[in-house]
Amino acid sequence: MPATPTLALVAHDAKKDAMVEFAKRHREKLAAFNLVGTGTTGGRIHDACPELKITRLKSGPLGGDQQIGAMIAEGRLQGLLFFVDPLSPMPHDVDVKALMRLALVYDMPMALNPSTADILLRSARLQGLKTTSNTPEVSTTAS
Repeated sequence: MPATPTLALVAHDAKKDAMVEFAKRHREKLAAFNLVGTGTTGGRIHDACPELKITRLKSGPLGGDQQIGAMIAEGRLQGLLFFVDPLSPMPHDVDVKALMRLALVYDMPMALNPSTADILLRSARLQGLKTTSNTPEVSTTAS
């Protein structure tokens, strides 16, 4: 694992506000990661939290999901936060499924909503620490 792990932040349109709020709430923890985000999501996070260094990729439908998928396959990504909107049809649904499939194939930590993202940020594995079933989380001083 690299010295500074990389975390991808992706959100469907109806979940972008939730992702921005998540980033604002966890800005101190997120500052410890190299961040990448798809187009609009990355831009909105940058506007709300300018102190976070986030690399903006293409928007999801224009190839951003594929760029993140390539990072997973190349071992350049250590976690994926993808706030999915299960109630809206997605014209690029196959891209979304391919991205999730890669995260599963490569056993990458992935959160699909704010609740699991909160847990993932406390994950020892995401912090690059060796884990066992007896050490599932890193204790934190503040959430």
